[in-house]
Amino acid sequence: MNNQIIKVGIIGTGFAARFHMEALKRVYSAKINVEGAYSKNPEKLESFSKEYQIKAFDDIDNLFNVCDVVHICTPPVTHEPIVIAALKKNKHVIVEKPFTGYFGDQSENFSGDTFSREVGLEKTLESIKRMLDAEKNSKGLIMYAENWVYAPAIQKEREVIEKTDAQILWIQGQQSHSGSHSKDYGIWKLSGGGSLMGKGVHPLTAAIYLKHVEGISRDGKPIHPKTISARVHAITRMDTYKNEGHLKDTYTDIEDYASLHVVFEDGTIADIIASELVHGGVKNHLEIHANNHRTICNITPNNAMQTYNPVDENFHDIYVVEKTGTKQGWSNISPDEAWFNGYQHEMDAFYNSVANNTPIQSNSSLAADVMATIYTGYLSASKQGIELPITIF
Repeated sequence: MNNQIIKVGIIGTGFAARFHMEALKRVYSAKINVEGAYSKNPEKLESFSKEYQIKAFDDIDNLFNVCDVVHICTPPVTHEPIVIAALKKNKHVIVEKPFTGYFGDQSENFSGDTFSREVGLEKTLESIKRMLDAEKNSKGLIMYAENWVYAPAIQKEREVIEKTDAQILWIQGQQSHSGSHSKDYGIWKLSGGGSLMGKGVHPLTAAIYLKHVEGISRDGKPIHPKTISARVHAITRMDTYKNEGHLKDTYTDIEDYASLHVVFEDGTIADIIASELVHGGVKNHLEIHANNHRTICNITPNNAMQTYNPVDENFHDIYVVEKTGTKQGWSNISPDEAWFNGYQHEMDAFYNSVANNTPIQSNSSLAADVMATIYTGYLSASKQGIELPITIF
């Protein structure tokens, strides 16, 4: 292990910042010290800093100046300017998903239902390019915090692909659940999209990542996505939707279902589903059909632990699994949900890269592929699912 102490700064004080802080407690491949945090909200900053016993910074540049690595855990609309500012100071950046996106034209009457998808794609590609250019001109690197890449099941599949010279023929992936509790999530100008952006990003990233792995392992260069056909729907916003109270239906101008068909440069394919229409907890899985094997990665739920509880109230103070509607009956309890989701593995890998100059698995190239695919998907969906080419940087 490199004996250098890596100095860390946290930008943001919300949910993402908290799980980053918890994951940092399990970084073993490098010595780190959290120098402090910054937020535009003084009250939240004070509370967060006291909770984790770190210094509160009221100026983001002052935090940059004392750090080697900054974690960007702010809303996605703010990612680009903060990433570029940190890179200009030659800092490494760990940026939460989604990498960037299109969040409207800042007008009061902007609607996610009616804006031009061509404009959304164009602005997103411009944002990606600015961020990649900033990285090229910096000593710092972008690390894309997509935990699915580092989930143990996905990393084990990476090993299988590399050691067996596998050719991935078809990938099926899904993230779905009963809907987000966040009010911001249902508003395009705050979230950058609905199910495709907020949920599809996870299995899509894992699928593209494994094709990158395959290409690099065999030929020294990643296999990129080439075209996409997509459809999106707003089922819970239909006048005919019957709300029984189990699914969220508070979305303003986003979709709650998305289906993607991606064709890669080598002609192989991936099919991704994302929705807010699934009962019984989160459905996170990726299935890989290769020329020499088949793998099913059950991230959540999985059957590592199964418990029967006859009375819901018995488990009132016991965490079972994310988004489950009831704790009564049989449950697939996750004994360590963060572990299965790859949060701690992600942070440890990032700091191993910083300390020992090892390759970054979830890098800016992967982030760029994912964002370009998503917003090309939105354009395809606006054209009733026609196949469209994806811009590769």
